Amino acid sequence: MAWWNIVIGPIAEVVKQGMQNHAERAQAKHLRKLKQISREQSWEELAMEASSSSWKDEWWTILLSIPLIGCFIPTAVPYIREGFRVLEEMPVWYQAAIAVSIAASFGVRSAVGWQRTALSRDVIRKKALEDGTNGPNT
Repeated sequence: MAWWNIVIGPIAEVVKQGMQNHAERAQAKHLRKLKQISREQSWEELAMEASSSSWKDEWWTILLSIPLIGCFIPTAVPYIREGFRVLEEMPVWYQAAIAVSIAASFGVRSAVGWQRTALSRDVIRKKALEDGTNGPNT
């Protein structure tokens, strides 16, 4: 039996050490993820505290409500249409900056992915109009 322990002992020790290393890596990965979640929550809490005395949210709410209310005032409708037409012709970077500003004001982090998709769709549509087609399906 002694020869068995001589042969198997070192192999078992290497396997044991490998399993221990794997567990330590998994633990370190888990701790990194917890730290990241904690940082994100801390940032959001700080942002909420900072915005408690800010008019930024109210400003965007009022600004976004103007066209909504104006749609019910017949004399304002042409101005609203023209305003949106002009905004649509603004550079994509400017449209994205406005969207990010609004999303940050309301704490909507998921809006960034949505905005990327919406801007891509708008770029495709504008390119199709320039080419004289109706879009990517034609």
